[in-house]
This record gives sequence, C-alpha cells and structure tokens, in this order.
Amino acid sequence: MKLYSGPLSLFTAKVRVALDEKRLACELVSVPFSRAGGYQPKHPDVLAINPKGQVPVLVDGPVALYDSTIILEYLEDRHPEPPLYPRDVAERARCRQLEAAADEILFPLVFELISEVFYKAGDARDAQRIAGARAAIGAHYDGLEQRLGDRPWLCGEFSVADIGYALTITFAANLGVPLGDAHPRLQAWYGRVIARPSVTKELTGLAGAMERATA
Repeated sequence: MKLYSGPLSLFTAKVRVALDEKRLACELVSVPFSRAGGYQPKHPDVLAINPKGQVPVLVDGPVALYDSTIILEYLEDRHPEPPLYPRDVAERARCRQLEAAADEILFPLVFELISEVFYKAGDARDAQRIAGARAAIGAHYDGLEQRLGDRPWLCGEFSVADIGYALTITFAANLGVPLGDAHPRLQAWYGRVIARPSVTKELTGLAGAMERATA
C-alpha cells in the first residue's frame, strides 16, 4: 500500500493512526507543504487520483481511494482485525456518524482558527471570527462531554470516532481551545487516546511538522 500524506493534514493523520492500529505496512509519500504556499503546487499523483487535489490518497494494488472516511472504511473491510468499528450494525452507524461529525461539524470551526491564527498574525487576524469559533468549539465540547458519559471510549471500544475526535481536538488545543475544567470526562478520555502508541507516534510527528512549518 501507498499513502499520499500531508505533514500537517489532520485527515491523513487519521489514516496513519488506523494503519498503525491495524499494523499494516504502508509506503508514505509525503506531499510537500509550506506555510506560505500550502500544498501548492499539487502533487501530480494526487491530482491524477483525486479530482479535489487533496490528501489523503491511498493506493492498494489496483484500488486508488481518496477521502479519509472512505479510506478508513476500506481498511476496515479489507483488514477487519483489530476492529476500528463496532460489530453491531446500529452501533457501527453511530460510530460513522461521530467520525463524520468530527470532520464536518467540529473541524470547520477549527479551520476558522487555522485561517486566522495559523496563517495570519497580529492586526491581520479577525478577532470576532476567532472568538466566535472558540465559543462554538467550547459548546461542541460540552455536547461531547455529555455524550461520552462514563464510557471509556466514544463507541464502546476504541474506534475511528476516537481517532477523528482526538486529532481534531488536538488541533483545536494548539490553536487556543483546549479541553477545560468543564470537561473532566473528555479530558480523561483524551488522555487514554493519546496514550496509545499509534496516537503518541502521530502527535510527535505532527509536532515536528508544525515546528518546521512555523520556523
């Protein structure tokens, strides 16, 4: 297998963690990134496979896929052990919904901060946009705290929902919205997630990539 992977791409980070959890060997092709130019120019292989021109892109023999959610589902179908989705059909659907919520509800709020905090400095930043995004992220944490309850993981056992949410929350924390005192269950859950070797490895790599991008 070959994974076209961005050094600061949350979505490729999800796939890298899943590959490590499933102990699958994979050739990583790092797509060049800079703070000034982003992923421009686009990698030609990525453009040839993904009409959106985005990473991650996974190539497994004759199969070429893009979109982290589709890739995660493919890996589970192709390599079901150890599982990263519940076995029960209804619980699996809820897990997919949570993974999608991390991508489609929480991450757009985090991207507001990426746009204003990571790519801009000083007076160029929109303080109102930043404050609105931080408030909305905090409200999302509140809802997730209630949903988690006393369970150790979001979907019974460790799953793609935990991977997606933990990585998105890590990005949010690095941009000024960490989990706070109002979220003790989430803090304990987050500690469990980042203690997994696959996630520890990924966060170390992301930290190094961030240092290089901001140097």
